[in-house]
Parts: sequence; structure tokens; C-alpha cells
Amino acid sequence: MPTLTKRRTQLKDIREQNRVLMTAEDALKLLKDSKKSKFDETVEVHFKLGINPKMNDQQVRSTVSLPGGTGKDVRVAVVAKGEKVTEAKDAGADHYGSEDLVAKIGEGFLDFDKLVATPDAMLMLSKMGKLLGPRGLMPNPKDGTVTTDIAKAVKELKAGKVSFRAEKDGGVVQLPIGKMSFTDDRILKNLAAVYEQIVKVKPPAVKGVYIRSIYLSSTMGPGLRLDPSRMQELHKYLTA
Repeated sequence: MPTLTKRRTQLKDIREQNRVLMTAEDALKLLKDSKKSKFDETVEVHFKLGINPKMNDQQVRSTVSLPGGTGKDVRVAVVAKGEKVTEAKDAGADHYGSEDLVAKIGEGFLDFDKLVATPDAMLMLSKMGKLLGPRGLMPNPKDGTVTTDIAKAVKELKAGKVSFRAEKDGGVVQLPIGKMSFTDDRILKNLAAVYEQIVKVKPPAVKGVYIRSIYLSSTMGPGLRLDPSRMQELHKYLTA
């Protein structure tokens, strides 16, 4: 019988501890205490929702501004026309332009994390679906990336606004909420914001238990199951 390494033994012990639902605070502490990697791991939250994502009236898709930030320098590109290009520049967009930027993207330029466009500029991007769509870069009104308020969109994205949607298979929503180097309050504040937005966008057609399970994990760490009934307590981090 193979001998378990110290790391595997530690993870096994953690899984044993996780038989009982945990508070977010306890789970985060356990994740940090068990960290062994030398790089700054990402902290993620995973929601298993009681929805049928194949039904049009049970789609879960939205955005949320993480008050504690993402820990990542978000590169924003803007496709617009006229004075809106100048507005993008003044707002701090990393790349901005009109037909010139669209042509550059068509040639393979993808050195950005988010792409914002004004409604009148979307026609220029209409043929970019196959290039931008699979990478999650195609501007979408539901994500707030198709808008006339370019300055607001750029500032929100750089400050920590992220989008999420339930996966077609299983109704799972997962997204990063910070780095292990963040203070606990900073991560818990982001977790509270995500949880409240998930609750807010519950489709009216969904019956029964909406949030079936919640797990907190890190890049190299275990998934720790949280107690859904205790999640509302996290609101205090948003008002502190």
C-alpha cells in the first residue's frame, strides 16, 4: 500500500474536518494555514445552483463589483467613435480606438482582459465573434461592456468589476474573489458581494432550494464546503 506524503495526509485531514459545514471565516483560515505553494494562489468561490440552465427563464448571468479588488491589473480596450475614444483615454483605458483598433484585433491583437464598445461601434465588431467569443472578450450589454458611459465602464472594470454566469452543465457559478495574500477582511468582503449578487439575480422561475452548495477553494488547496445558512452574516463586511 503506497505511503501518503505529508501534503496528502494534510489534505486528507482537512477533508475529514470538512464533513461539517464551515463558516466562511473558518474555511478561509484553514485554507491559509494549509498553504504550501510559494506563489500567491487565487481564492475562488463555487456555487452549485438549483437551476436548469438550459431553460431560458432560469439563466443566471450578471456582474458584481468586488469591493476588495481582484489583485490583478485589468487591461481594458475600448472600441468607440468620435469623442468617446477620447473619453476612454481620459478614463485610463489601456487601448482605445475605432476602425484602427478593430483592424488590429482582427490581425490577432488580444493584449487586453476586457473589451468595451459603444452601441454604434458594435457593428465593426460583428465579424469578430469567432475570435472574441470563445475567449469571453465579446462586448455584451448584460456585462455592461456595451455602453455609452465609457468612463464608468472602464473605471469599474479596473476597480474590480467581474462578470459571471452559470455553466450549462450543472448550474455551477465559479469566480475568483482575491489572492491568498489579501487580508481576510478583503476576501470576505468580496465573498459577501458575490453572494448577495447571486441571491439578487435568482430567476423567478426557480422553485425549491436555489443555492444547493457553496465551496471556498484556492489554486492548490482543497475545496471547503460552506454553510449557506451562515452566508448572510457576511454582510457585516460590506458595512464595516
